Amino acid sequence: MSNRITAIRGFNDILPPESRVLSHIEYTAIEVFTSYGFSEMRLPVVEKTELFSRTLGETTDIVEKQMYTFSDLSGTPLTLRPEGTAGVVRAYIEHALYTKAPIHRLFYRGPMFRYERPQKGRYRQFYQVGVEVLGDEGPFVDAELMEMLSVILERVGVKGAVFEINSLGCPGCRQPFRQRLGGFLEELKERLCGDCTRRMERNPLRALDCKNPTCRELTTNAPDIYDYICEGCSAHFDGLRAALDGFGVPHRVNHRMVRGLDYYTRTAFEAVVDSPRLGAQNTIAAGGRYDGLVKELGGPQTPCFGFAIGMERVALLVDRSLIGEEPLFYLIPLGTEPQQRAAGLASAMRMAGMRCMMETKRGASLKSAMKRADRLGAAYVLLLGEDEMKERSLTVRNMTDGTQRRLPLDTFIEELRQGLP
Repeated sequence: MSNRITAIRGFNDILPPESRVLSHIEYTAIEVFTSYGFSEMRLPVVEKTELFSRTLGETTDIVEKQMYTFSDLSGTPLTLRPEGTAGVVRAYIEHALYTKAPIHRLFYRGPMFRYERPQKGRYRQFYQVGVEVLGDEGPFVDAELMEMLSVILERVGVKGAVFEINSLGCPGCRQPFRQRLGGFLEELKERLCGDCTRRMERNPLRALDCKNPTCRELTTNAPDIYDYICEGCSAHFDGLRAALDGFGVPHRVNHRMVRGLDYYTRTAFEAVVDSPRLGAQNTIAAGGRYDGLVKELGGPQTPCFGFAIGMERVALLVDRSLIGEEPLFYLIPLGTEPQQRAAGLASAMRMAGMRCMMETKRGASLKSAMKRADRLGAAYVLLLGEDEMKERSLTVRNMTDGTQRRLPLDTFIEELRQGLP
């Protein structure tokens, strides 16, 4: 019997080179976020369970089935965060950020946790980068953030993303729609799945989001929220579509999309890509407007909009050829005096921003050192022996074609950076 300890199902080790792909997505997103005026907020991984049950909705799949919840030593119920928005809003209220500026543009990143069936690009510990705008109610900001997301996807080489959009109305116009939809579902109660029948009274809109094929077919002719939304919500949605057209962001209306969280109002969207790489689920990023959430948690009335990117999902679509990496130089000193000199050369290269590793095994043969360099993926080997020391030079060998040349020690870094041999 093996004594090895393995990772928990759905909690994956992300190893090179895949870790470099996720870093590329994250750094690209942060670069774009910053160019749009966003600042980073670092959030706790664990929050009080009440935060999520109040914000996400007690009838959502996340709260009912997917949260990692436990009690600490004091008996306080805690939960590993399943999403980022609730934590941002909690911090926004707790630190009274609304007193410091009328509008805040914030982004976050890090792991989220949901107990769901692991599948392609979806794990129980997964990574997100997301943004929230707090204090701006116009439809232009909704469109601007979708355009920002499209820029990120374009820069990492994801092609064919389409934004599916919907309006969920406001509490005022959504109530009569809920009543009408509830009556419609009541007539189908005996044929709907257990989840839909259980949620009918508290949140009948969730039936439109049900993935059960039978439920989807039964609700094909369900009432349409567009027959109920008020003039203000209608104007907001028209403004969103006009702004998306102005930005050139491809989009289509999906009347059935309600998203899986209760806090959304007005705009909801998903960025979808039809690709066999994604498996059964084609959503790679999603978000929407949540104008009542800050007030619900004890803060002032604050309009908000945000989205999150599923990094593992995007990683399945990333064009790897666009991910550049500095070449690795492997410095091999041959002899005692070269060994002492090589340490300073390696340090100088690293200070210049170059990737450099040095052969540290004393007395190693050139052949064995070259093999190590090759296994490590070195693009160039730098040889420093007695002859090079006398001539104050360095031999540079190209590991791809085997060519080599000598460079002066005084200028080799500049010459390598200007044009590799």
